[in-house]
Amino acid sequence: MSKKFSCIVAVCENRGIGIKGDLPWKLKQELKYFSRTTKKVLDASKRNAVIMGRKTYFGVPESKRPLPERLNVILTRNASDYTFPPDVLVCSSLQEALLKLDTTDYGKDIENIWIVGGNSVYREAMESDRCHRVYLTEIKQRFDCDAFFPEMPKSFVVVANDVDIPSEVQEENDIRYEYKIYENQME
Repeated sequence: MSKKFSCIVAVCENRGIGIKGDLPWKLKQELKYFSRTTKKVLDASKRNAVIMGRKTYFGVPESKRPLPERLNVILTRNASDYTFPPDVLVCSSLQEALLKLDTTDYGKDIENIWIVGGNSVYREAMESDRCHRVYLTEIKQRFDCDAFFPEMPKSFVVVANDVDIPSEVQEENDIRYEYKIYENQME
């Protein structure tokens, strides 16, 4: 059976998500939220998969990649041009990655699938009928960015946050932000 997946992203007021392969803001608590959310499983014998484009993967500090305790799935059409650790699954498209998670041993111990960037991966993911939710951190400030989050399809509407996700506005380093969950109503 084909598993649904969710996207997770932090977006500033001008829809920016990154600059020069990095985040334009420094928010430790928001990064902890990302890590906690993408690692969370109900069945302790399972783990989650995080699917990302090559630039997103290499934007993660070398000491922190692959992202621990999760199956890292990297999308690139030029896999032979790069070196990836053996425990990383490299695929040429989102469709191939989802197929491998559905039909091979890679997916047998996967509880949740998370799309973690970048722009074109988010766009393709949100157009899929398998996209269940978008966990969006709304950063209430503008930042200089060269990577942007695509427009949210109209089928996604805000729903109540999960019980373990704060609903009130957060603040760190004089930056205010809020966690929101958008759910696809076309499912």
